[in-house]
Amino acid sequence: MIIAALFRTFTVPLLLAVFLLSSQQALAQRFAAIGDYGFAGEPNRDVAQLVKSWNPDFIITMGDNNYDRGAANTIDANIGQYYHEFIAPYRGSYGPGASENRFFPCLGNHDLYTKHGRPYRDYFTLPGNERYYDFVRGQVHFFVLNSASSGLHGNRATSRQARWLRKQLAAAREPWKVVYFHHAPYSSGQHGSTVAMRWPFRAWGASLVLSGHDHHYERLVEDGLLYCINGLGGRSIYNVALQPMPGSLLRYNSDYGAQLFEASADSLRLRFYTRTGQLVDSFTLRKELSVEPALENVVSTPMLETARITFSIPATDTVQLRVLDVAGREVARLFDGPSAAGHHELLWSQAALLPGLYYLQLRSGAYAPVLRPVAL
Repeated sequence: MIIAALFRTFTVPLLLAVFLLSSQQALAQRFAAIGDYGFAGEPNRDVAQLVKSWNPDFIITMGDNNYDRGAANTIDANIGQYYHEFIAPYRGSYGPGASENRFFPCLGNHDLYTKHGRPYRDYFTLPGNERYYDFVRGQVHFFVLNSASSGLHGNRATSRQARWLRKQLAAAREPWKVVYFHHAPYSSGQHGSTVAMRWPFRAWGASLVLSGHDHHYERLVEDGLLYCINGLGGRSIYNVALQPMPGSLLRYNSDYGAQLFEASADSLRLRFYTRTGQLVDSFTLRKELSVEPALENVVSTPMLETARITFSIPATDTVQLRVLDVAGREVARLFDGPSAAGHHELLWSQAALLPGLYYLQLRSGAYAPVLRPVAL
């Protein structure tokens, strides 16, 4: 249930529109993941129809977007034919594109066979250098890598690309940090493991690692971190080893399919479905509650017109969430009332607040107040 309220303000006349969610699922974002899909035909079409039936906010891919050679004359039939409404800007011939980009691929080895991936880079408009990049959507910070050994800036844990990832992970404030790329670090499949990609993702702060390359589905835990292989997007299906990896928990290779994710401040739920809608795997990652009240995230800051504020409290208690100016004076009260233990989220509208530096203050029971700077 969403509770809407108008809150009294101080120091400046102000009207704030704020929504407190008693359930994180009310604003859980949905996104889909596909891998090794880029070959025009019935399996690709079936998986695309499955994905679109979920009405996801956006789609991520595990690479091999354009079989077999990554050529310019096949890319639109292999990708745009099925996913044009998620791509922006879309310059292909299969219909209208999206008003803003909702399709975030990574490079696979087949995408690189023609001019080192030039058709891929011409077809998509992606952040950064387009070979590896990051982006944020809601509660999730995504880090997209180029796992090819010949890729720009290397694929080893000591490479320039790896140093970039480590720095970006350390700076990320979102509750979920998802790393994805093509070649699987751990795999019970036909290609096997790409040892070069066994970077210390958990030590660097990743929540989850996704990959493809092997054309099966697999969920593994290695060094306390969850890994998924998602390579059943539509090209072909590979065998899996009789002796799986030690950390392998589930393997599937009977039909094509895709993953559906739902992310909130305190949980990340992942499911794998076949193209016929059969549920193969379901797993939920959860954030542990801090023993003290915590201001976990403010998206976005600097704030444009609205921001999402996530906070948690360890026990049911009265909560105040206030906005203070640099002199410590209260200029707005965003929430004042009882709140259940757990993770919570506010939608905050800037309204009449002037640009500048402010502080969010979270107060709960007898705990010391928690402060967080926010730039408007």
